Amino acid sequence: MPKRLAAPDMPEPDVLVIGGSLAALCAAIAARRAGASVRLAELAPRSLRGGNARHGRNFRIMHPAPTPFSPGRYDGDEYLAELHRAAEGRNDPALSRELVVRSADIVSWLAAQGVGFQRADDGLLPVSRRTSFFLGGGKAMVNALYHTAERLGVAIGYDSGATELRITDGALRQVMLHTPAGTRMLRPRTTIVCCGGAQADLAGLRPFWGEAADAFIIRGVPYADGAVLRGLIAQGVATAGVPGACHLVAVDARSPPVDGGIVTRVLGIPAGIVVDRDARRFHDEGGDVGPTRYAVWGRKVAEQPGRIAWLILDAEGERQVPPLLFPPLRAATIPDLAALAGLDAAALAGTVAGFNAALRGEGDAGHTVGLAPAKTRHARPLLIPPFAAIPIRPGITFTCFGVKVDARARVLMTDDTPIPNLFAAGMIMAPNILGTGYLAGAAMAISAVFGRLAGDEAARHVRA
Repeated sequence: MPKRLAAPDMPEPDVLVIGGSLAALCAAIAARRAGASVRLAELAPRSLRGGNARHGRNFRIMHPAPTPFSPGRYDGDEYLAELHRAAEGRNDPALSRELVVRSADIVSWLAAQGVGFQRADDGLLPVSRRTSFFLGGGKAMVNALYHTAERLGVAIGYDSGATELRITDGALRQVMLHTPAGTRMLRPRTTIVCCGGAQADLAGLRPFWGEAADAFIIRGVPYADGAVLRGLIAQGVATAGVPGACHLVAVDARSPPVDGGIVTRVLGIPAGIVVDRDARRFHDEGGDVGPTRYAVWGRKVAEQPGRIAWLILDAEGERQVPPLLFPPLRAATIPDLAALAGLDAAALAGTVAGFNAALRGEGDAGHTVGLAPAKTRHARPLLIPPFAAIPIRPGITFTCFGVKVDARARVLMTDDTPIPNLFAAGMIMAPNILGTGYLAGAAMAISAVFGRLAGDEAARHVRA
């Protein structure tokens, strides 16, 4: 049994967990179950706790046989190969294998912590051979883990974040922690950083993206500001990934500036055409139809003048689009639709007419001939009113730059020496495995697997 905490607001814990999302919760629970006293510092208020995991819905797991939550089989070699492709070969092989192997039992471990999972045969969600879905989504998962952490005696502080981590003589010696009661200096025996990347720091992205960064919509919480990451790098911690790289998704331009989550994605791009602010097409709408299509279009829109684009549909195309967060703009004619969208009517009409005239084939094989850029698949004419338009901007999910870790989740210095009492889990170390790439459900898996691993390793260090 875990030992009882000395006090609810213990000043010097065995393990300090910085962050409050999935990785942090798994780390805190694992360390507490291993007998360590644990304090978790969540920068968000209680009402917004849980980081980007609040908006998650599934995570990628290896399973050699069907499970109640994942049909078919998804073996380790296939998982590793897909990670390697997504990271374009820039992933750490040992850490990637650690993720894949440990993902095999993470569903059962999370279930033991109170997390519910959606059965694969209930017909309520898309069938996924590679991933398991949380019952009730990310917020239900986060709430279940907080309930378990509290029940086990983890001391949880909201509106609390680390302002400085001091590394001296190869070890972490002090943490300056901002709390509602003021700034406090702690000397935890071990610390686990699970505070995400720097996707909420748009000013920090401007040197890499220029004015485009000002147009980014932050899909998750506004608390992932990268302060802890920058402070560690300044003290000689090794890095993984590429500065300024990030995962962008095409989102509805009317979305809230922060915390809109997965429902802000613009779906159905293959069902129509996408134009820029000058009403011109700029990319093949049928070229990317897999899960990576969201990231492809997020980056493409970020490259356009004004960082704005419009998905144009006719009535038949709109019927192919899943329900949206906001209704499209609709009009009986293309010129009227252009007026609603603030586009040049003649230019949009010309683009639509040219697209319709270039069509060949039908159904999935429909394509254009003599048009630049071509639409290679799913091309059909835009003829049936009412016509619809959906505004698109780039939405940032996470950044692809973090700290380098070893197979025990210990943070490494630039000479690859591990800091024995400093661990990392979640998006602050995910670039070790994902590089600058994206693989659906992998980020959540990294958070859960390495959060649990870091918690176990931190508790082991305390006992040593």
